[in-house]
Amino acid sequence: MKTLVSLLICLLSLATDTPAAEPLAKWEKGKGWGWVWGKVDEVGALNEMTDASRLAALRLVKQGKVYDLGVAYDRNSYKWPGHNPGEIISFRTPEGVKRQQDLPALINENPTRTAWHSCAVFMNDNVATQIDGLGHATEGDDDHWYNGFRERDWGGNWGIRKCDATTIPPIVARGVLIDVADYKNVEALAANYAITPADLEGALKKQAIELKPRDIVLIRTGTLRYWGESGNDEKGKIKEHDSAGINPESAKWLVEQNGAMMIGSDTSGLEYVPRDADASEYRRKYKSFMPVHNYLLIEQGVHIGEFHNLEQLARDKVYEFAYICTTAKIKGTASGFALRPIAIR
Repeated sequence: MKTLVSLLICLLSLATDTPAAEPLAKWEKGKGWGWVWGKVDEVGALNEMTDASRLAALRLVKQGKVYDLGVAYDRNSYKWPGHNPGEIISFRTPEGVKRQQDLPALINENPTRTAWHSCAVFMNDNVATQIDGLGHATEGDDDHWYNGFRERDWGGNWGIRKCDATTIPPIVARGVLIDVADYKNVEALAANYAITPADLEGALKKQAIELKPRDIVLIRTGTLRYWGESGNDEKGKIKEHDSAGINPESAKWLVEQNGAMMIGSDTSGLEYVPRDADASEYRRKYKSFMPVHNYLLIEQGVHIGEFHNLEQLARDKVYEFAYICTTAKIKGTASGFALRPIAIR
């Protein structure tokens, strides 16, 4: 009897500690997500996070080892050519405030000669490690984005007023690395390489990992092995390999067949960029120069992670982990930028 009671207590303890699997609220296999959260929604697929799903993600942590997925940024860092460069400018320096005495009371009545540094930052909201907000990409003559928000209604001179980066909730979810570069047995995928569903399936099979709905899927091309200290790209390696990425069929496979809640990679744009010779035909076929962005951000409400540094995860062959990321609450910004997401195993 004592043995039976002990077993029951153990089972009850396990039941209490392990959250029951929750049914997905809105995702449908073969369809994906879409505009299903109501007319005022600005969050998209990340609505599927729950207390139970976050707790389940944290239960993946067995060692407590943290992987920094962010890259260091400075004024010379590589960026997609559609965004402006940044400058970090010293606004106040110890030497400056003491010499110019802009604040004489603080300086003169200060026997320890205490001073400070502060910087003015002029920076694009799509640089370094980033998550594209759902208002980042637009389409149509009305320039609408996710959930039908239109430029004429919600644009403005001080940033977008719907689906800006402040609407990206703190993300705590199961993360999965799909190391396509390793699967193809290369250091980095070749320029203009289109990652197909077969590539993703093959890499997952090699890694013995299965995708689950609500996953944050991170795809490694190997591009960021060339980032170095701050992505100066003197040899053009980042620019060369940055054109590898998933095609629209892969995006649909991840969302509609597997329920990916966010998709990211180690490139500036996630998606495949065709060679110049193929670009016109590609645009005609998919009706956009960035069809994966249109599909994920506008049609499906699935955020895009870019320039996530996956090199250390790949070296340690860590394919499943707790993914944690928050963005700065800067109203009007189209994306969370210069981020420092982490993976914990």
